[in-house]
Amino acid sequence: MPQLKISNRDARRLWLAAHGLSAPPRCDLETLALIRSLGFVQLDTIQVVSRAHHHILWSRDQTYREPVLDGLLATDRQVFEHFTHDASVLPMAFLPMWQRQFRRMKEKVGRSSWYGDALNADLLDTLMRRIADEGPLSTRDFDTRVDGPKEMWKRPPHKKALDYLWYSGELATSHRDGFTKFYDLAERVFPPDLRAVQLADQEQIDWLCHAALERIGFGTLTDIRKFWDATEASEVSKWAEQHTNALVPAEVQAADGTWSKVWACADIEARLSALKPATRLRILNPFDPAIRDRVRLKRLFGFDYTVEMFVPAAKRQWGYYVFPVLDGHRFVARIEIKADRSSKTLNVLNHWQEPGIAPSKTRTDRLNTELAKFARLADLDTVRWRCQSA
Repeated sequence: MPQLKISNRDARRLWLAAHGLSAPPRCDLETLALIRSLGFVQLDTIQVVSRAHHHILWSRDQTYREPVLDGLLATDRQVFEHFTHDASVLPMAFLPMWQRQFRRMKEKVGRSSWYGDALNADLLDTLMRRIADEGPLSTRDFDTRVDGPKEMWKRPPHKKALDYLWYSGELATSHRDGFTKFYDLAERVFPPDLRAVQLADQEQIDWLCHAALERIGFGTLTDIRKFWDATEASEVSKWAEQHTNALVPAEVQAADGTWSKVWACADIEARLSALKPATRLRILNPFDPAIRDRVRLKRLFGFDYTVEMFVPAAKRQWGYYVFPVLDGHRFVARIEIKADRSSKTLNVLNHWQEPGIAPSKTRTDRLNTELAKFARLADLDTVRWRCQSA
C-alpha cells in the first residue's frame, strides 16, 4: 500500500482542526470540554490584554470570560494546575495519568542545584505544617530572604521550597487571587477517588502517547513526546514499537515543499475527508498550543515567529508582545496591541503585513471586528489605532 502523503495545504488544515481553530469559534462549548480536547492550557503571568490561558480559551469560544476558569479551579475542582512543557491547567480527570509526572518533576527539581538552599527538611516541614494548620497560603505568607545581592532570577528559599512541593504533588494550587497562587495540601484539593487510582507507569505512558497523537493528529515521535513533556524519548520509542497497529505512517509536506516522515493517528483518513477550508480571521496568543513550537510553526506555515518580551528593547525586531494574525490557514500579519484599563481602551500600537500579503479592506474590516471582540474579553470599551490602520 502506498504511504499516505499529506500536502502542505491539507497539513495546515489538519493542524488547525486538531487545535480547534479551523471552524468559527463556537458558543456552545463547555470550558472543561474545551480544555479536555486541547489536553491542557498554558498559564502565563503577562497581561498585555488578557492572560494567555484566558485568550487561548476565548479564541475557541468567544463567549468565554475570565472568571469561568477560576471557578473550575477553585470551586468546582474540575481542573488542576501542574507542569507540562510549562505551567498549565489540566482536566482533573487526567490526575491518575499524572502521578508519574509528579514523581518525575520531584526528581528533576531535587537534582537541580538552583533549588539547593530550599530543599532542607526543616523548611519543607515548616511549610507543610503551616499550610496544614492555617489552610491555603501564598508566597506572601512566608518571609525567608535571599542571601547575597539581589538578582532578577533569584528567589527566597520559601518560594523555591513551595515550588518543589507543588512539582512533587504534595501541595496543589487551591485557588488564585488575581494571579497570586495559593497552595494547599494535595489531599484537600484533589478528589479522593482520583487520588486512589493506581496505574502502572506503562499504562500512564501509553495513555500520554495516545492522547498526544490524538490531539496533534500527526507528528514525529519527538512531537508526541514534547506535547506533554511528561515522558522520555526512549519511552515514546518503545511505545511506538508496541503500538504500530494504531499508527499510520505518512509523509507531510512543509511550507517550503520538502517532505518529512511522521506518524498519524488511526483516523487520519477520516480527518482528511472531513477537512473544510478555514475562513476565520483570528488574533492568536503567543502561547497558543497551535503555535507554541516555533520550529514546527515555521516548517508547517512558513511563519517565522519569536516572542521578544525577554529581548532587550533595542534588539527587538517587532515588539514586547506581538500577536500573530491568522486568516484561514495562513498567517497574514503581526499586531502589537495593549490594554489601557484606566480608559478601557485597546490600543493598536503596531501592525505589520507578512511578505506577499496584499492590503485588503475586507481583511481590515474583519480585523477590526476581531479586535472589538477581543477588547470585550478584557472588559474594554474602545479600540484605538495608534499607528496607521491596516
